[in-house]
Amino acid sequence: MNWYKESIESTLEKLDTDRYKGLSEEESKKRIEKYGLNELKEKDKKSFLSKLIAQFNDFLVIILIVASIVSMLVGEKTDALIIIAIVIVNAILGLVQEGKAEKSLEALKKMASPYGKVLRDGHVIHIPSNKIVPGDVVLLEAGDIIPADLRLIESYNLKVEEASLTGESVPVDKDGEKVISEDAGIGDRTNTAYMSTVVTYGRGKGIVVGTGENTEIGKIATMIQTYEEEATPLQKKLNQLGKYLGMGCIVICALVFLMGIIEGENILDMFMVSVSLAVAAIPEGLPAVVTIVLALGMNKMVKRNAIVKRLLAVETLGCTTTICSDKTGTLTQNEMTVVKTYTINNLTSVTGKGYAPEGEFISEKAKIVPQENKDLNLLLSINVLCNDATLELSQDNIYKIVGDPTEGALVTLAEKGNLKKKDMMDKYPRIAEIPFDSDRKMMTTFHENYPIGKIVSFTKGAPDIIVDRCNRVYINGEIRPLTEEIKKNILEMNNSFSRDALRVLASSCNIYDELPKDLSSENIENNLIFVGLVGMIDPPRNEAIESIKSCKNAGINTIMITGDYKETAFAVAKELGLAENIEEAVTGEDLNKMTDEELKEKVKNIKIYARVSPEHKVRIVNALKSNGEIVAMTGDGVNDALALKKADIGVSMGITGTDVAKNTADVILTDDNFASIVSAVEEGRIIYSNIRKFVFFLLSCNIGEILIVFLSLLFNVPVPLIPIQLLWLNLVTDSFPALALGVERGEPDIMNNSPRDPKESILNKSMIVGIAIQSIAITVAVLLAYRWGLKIYGYDNLIMPRTIAFTTLILSELIRSFSSRSERYTLFKIGFFTNKTIIYANLISLLLLFVVLYIPFLQTVFKIDTMAWREWSVVLRFCLIPIIAGELNKVALKSIHQKN
Repeated sequence: MNWYKESIESTLEKLDTDRYKGLSEEESKKRIEKYGLNELKEKDKKSFLSKLIAQFNDFLVIILIVASIVSMLVGEKTDALIIIAIVIVNAILGLVQEGKAEKSLEALKKMASPYGKVLRDGHVIHIPSNKIVPGDVVLLEAGDIIPADLRLIESYNLKVEEASLTGESVPVDKDGEKVISEDAGIGDRTNTAYMSTVVTYGRGKGIVVGTGENTEIGKIATMIQTYEEEATPLQKKLNQLGKYLGMGCIVICALVFLMGIIEGENILDMFMVSVSLAVAAIPEGLPAVVTIVLALGMNKMVKRNAIVKRLLAVETLGCTTTICSDKTGTLTQNEMTVVKTYTINNLTSVTGKGYAPEGEFISEKAKIVPQENKDLNLLLSINVLCNDATLELSQDNIYKIVGDPTEGALVTLAEKGNLKKKDMMDKYPRIAEIPFDSDRKMMTTFHENYPIGKIVSFTKGAPDIIVDRCNRVYINGEIRPLTEEIKKNILEMNNSFSRDALRVLASSCNIYDELPKDLSSENIENNLIFVGLVGMIDPPRNEAIESIKSCKNAGINTIMITGDYKETAFAVAKELGLAENIEEAVTGEDLNKMTDEELKEKVKNIKIYARVSPEHKVRIVNALKSNGEIVAMTGDGVNDALALKKADIGVSMGITGTDVAKNTADVILTDDNFASIVSAVEEGRIIYSNIRKFVFFLLSCNIGEILIVFLSLLFNVPVPLIPIQLLWLNLVTDSFPALALGVERGEPDIMNNSPRDPKESILNKSMIVGIAIQSIAITVAVLLAYRWGLKIYGYDNLIMPRTIAFTTLILSELIRSFSSRSERYTLFKIGFFTNKTIIYANLISLLLLFVVLYIPFLQTVFKIDTMAWREWSVVLRFCLIPIIAGELNKVALKSIHQKN
């Protein structure tokens, strides 16, 4: 039910409870049986065995397992063990990532209040929150975590911090007497309080209308568990690539086997060649290299303030096309900060960070010191003395606010003007007060010894109300009548502040010879002296402004999603450079009127979503994804958890983020800085680019091997490479150089290009052309070297020709690995020695080659002979063909690109 639409009497009647006595103990037990415990339920967990089996449900993995079994059967135990080890490592990594939803649910459970104060049989008792039932009457006071969803029935200056659920940056005033007739979002239901939110001010009483899964947080928990993990773009591409490679290798190797039989070759020998070729051709090193490169990328991202929880999320960041960012604490500082003050004839801008008492006041005319300006000094005095918040310096030298964030901003403002709260309270002690009331929207305190009078009252509150209660004004240290013209100017300034989406408070005072006996609002808060206005906002992060520019250059669309009001959100977005027109902003109410199809179309042009619920965030993410976008969602609250899980990649704040958000997200920013997302995106792009490089390197090598064997059979020439040579070749060229390509540094313009098309295969047109050229070049180089060997040594002595072919193939692979470091830039552009890892990798591979070439007993095993300079001169000539072809291909592609 929409309990916020029900009156107090109707709610009491429908839930059959008493506002003064609550439920009886007997009735509460019946309701526990009916509604269950007030806790979040978990769905049945998968067994360890089912999770384990799921890790092997991948085509490439199945092919690798078959290849390892065949390798074992033909006696290649080492290769078989390596393949199985790769499969097991990948399975373990997959298992580690399981259970994120379970962790999210555990975090949600922790957020619930462990105890609650309820009325039972007319007595106030403390009970475990899981024993609270619908119909219970719960008592609330400042500091309480609300234990269930409540329809408020009493509220006295009650304020509730709902940022974790709604995203609203300031505590919400609650009023139990209100009945809301129209549909309202969570943030606008002022007569309702929700489980896990916190009472920051005042006290109240509410009837429990929802427990467990029927609470707003319970709905989030249920939805988190129902969402299935989607494969990342890289997973989809690698799975697709695995299927194509696996099927292609099987077909080609079967063809090679049949051709060998037709040519009259020995059946067993051809079977061994085909199996060895299959094992060599299938890039079993690919999953391992991908895993290692992603893991290295994770470590790099930690240095750039991003902890990546899910390995494949590293790459997903790189293809992000849209970032949906929460406003509060992500794009903004999450510190309410006064940015403007106004006294008659003096508009002042305030600089400096929110809760750090540093900064200066800058007048439109000239720099001023508050003490030298009596009007501004009085305004600051009112704001620091008529205030219940304090500013404290923690042990780690960080300033923190104790109390309401809005009042905290005012204390900070005074500190910036060198008016310290403790000194001011000691000097001008509070002797009486009229507390803030949500109906009056004002607060008044009384002080002794302030310079303008023996006893003074300071009143702050909503500008329209304060101005209406003033009949005088403080100007240049003098009290003058409040004329209509001055009043008009004040209201115009208030409107100007509001148009800039500032939260505005007015300050006023009065002077007495002695403390009045009647301290009622009607007597005190009238005929006041107007002093000034302050305008505050949760300001944008400076680094977020630069990061959004970087996103634009990188072709990434940034969208703001917030629980704040439309005008406030637009003002911040405009300052961030996100939006230019208010028409680019919509509210949750607007979204409710749109169908999914309408939203799918509208989402292309919307930059700001204000006053949205968790369900709205998920709809936005779904609409973007349905348009083919790769969506990163940032956030820190419970309200973000659903969208974090549904997005392609969820990014949580590490400092302000709730446990729910952190456990649901794929990436956690340790500095809560939007700029770190851009750094992570850059790292993700580098990683994907490097994955393409070693996929290109491995495939061109493996296809070259297949072509060498296939063409030799086609032209009835003895096979240049025997099975054991193919397997050793696989070890030497497919491991170390490929891994070195995975740590290549990013190309200079990597963040100046638009995100790649998510639908585009790893094997795009340019890569297919490159693989074809390289495979042919490798084949030509090896077959020409082999042909020379046959010509010199004849067909009766194949050991030396095969040694020449074997060495030419390995060296051509190692040398061309340098060319594979970039798809577009030549070696002269990127520098031959700029990747030291690939130099070390090639040295190791060369060592492995020379071990086989020159250790006598290995020569016997691998059927290799010692080459003299004559053979080496041939090998060194032909092994350069592939790198030359690769570099010329880059030059040609660049020329074609420039013409287009």
